Amino acid sequence: MNITYYGHSVVLIEAGGKKIIIDPFITGNGLCPIKQEDLQADVILLTHGHNDHVGDTVELAKRNNAIVVAPFELATYLSWKGITTHPMHIGGSYTFDFGKVKLTPAFHGSSYEEEGQKIIYTGMPSGILFTHNDKTIYHAGDTALFSDMKLIGELNSIEMAFLPIGDNFTMGPEDAALAAQWLRAKTIVPIHFNTFPVIEQSPEQFIERLPDNNGLILKPGECITLS
Repeated sequence: MNITYYGHSVVLIEAGGKKIIIDPFITGNGLCPIKQEDLQADVILLTHGHNDHVGDTVELAKRNNAIVVAPFELATYLSWKGITTHPMHIGGSYTFDFGKVKLTPAFHGSSYEEEGQKIIYTGMPSGILFTHNDKTIYHAGDTALFSDMKLIGELNSIEMAFLPIGDNFTMGPEDAALAAQWLRAKTIVPIHFNTFPVIEQSPEQFIERLPDNNGLILKPGECITLS
């Protein structure tokens, strides 16, 4: 399983001959080293409906004939754009040919902005547990710290956890460090920071807070292989 980080909350997983991208905010993401048209994707996983997570989903899905897996309301909204979707909801799991996806709670908002000062409600936000060949990746999405992260850690053997540290809109470094302890993942990767001035953080200072010395900073465009 190969994992590439593209800045903000964008994570590309290559597993089972498929390219699976989470929250493909490429256009407008100043940290991302590639362009949307250079990216291939067979599957798009979405945590929630905010513009900086849905990002280039519609364009990517149409160009690659990709399936979009998302919370029910968001999947329904995107299906109206003419793309193939698989709706899910929190607590539910589904085993696809590329791996198993389970949606977890996330404490945040979820809506999509359209022209004319119109906000479309896109259901509850979520985190994602993705499992392939007995290796589980946890992408927390945008979330506050919440105590059920302890349960997520107890019920799952997490290989790598992607946690937001930007503060203001999500957990800050202090809360994310506590989340890391509760999740008990082998590796903790900080995400959702430094894309905008309001979420500027030091990832180095964050991983110094981790008592298990299990933090990993991935630079945008950097790839790691989980064997």
